Amino acid sequence: MTAVDTIGPDAGPAADRRGGLVPVLGLVGLLAGVALMLALHVLPPTSAINPVRRTISEYALGSSKWLFDLSVVLVAAGSALGFAELARRRAARPAALALGVVWTVSLLVVVVFTKTDWSVGPSLGGTIHRYASVAAFLSLPLAVLLLAGAVFPLSAGWRWTARGLGIASLVWFGTILIGVLNMVAGGPPWWYFVPLGLVERMVAGSAVAALAVVLVGLARQART
Repeated sequence: MTAVDTIGPDAGPAADRRGGLVPVLGLVGLLAGVALMLALHVLPPTSAINPVRRTISEYALGSSKWLFDLSVVLVAAGSALGFAELARRRAARPAALALGVVWTVSLLVVVVFTKTDWSVGPSLGGTIHRYASVAAFLSLPLAVLLLAGAVFPLSAGWRWTARGLGIASLVWFGTILIGVLNMVAGGPPWWYFVPLGLVERMVAGSAVAALAVVLVGLARQART
């Protein structure tokens, strides 16, 4: 299989141009969403939130919820464009595409259902938010691991960069599981065992970086 082979049976000048533009637009949306999320870390009032102990979704509990929602929607839109292009080129396994759908839909669910405000108490919406977050954190790195070979059939460096970032995301998520097991064994609550905010940011950051590498690969394929 060559880079050109992965484009699929509808290849041609028009398809090549469209196939090159879509991942670029996806990458722009992805990076714009990340930039807005980073802005929440440095702009008041959300700059007062501890990024080591407080989760990313904490930014949605105040007046900056609109900016949090916009950043997540942009990441979801960029992701959707990327996975749609993979489906058009028939360059990914169905399982990888299904995981991409889970990732994208989970992000939208996170926007619709806000994180539990523990100063008020538990809520159904907060519980849905939590499970959607877990689904998102697991689905994207797994999707990248499945599709990296098809996107980078001739470039081991790019391929293992994407896979390495996906593996890093899963390893960071694994620290939460260790915290849960430690709690079951009589230790402190798992959200005290790990610096939850830092771990969540590393999980999400590594996975999104892996997807960005994939989108770059799709754009490079269209040019070659």
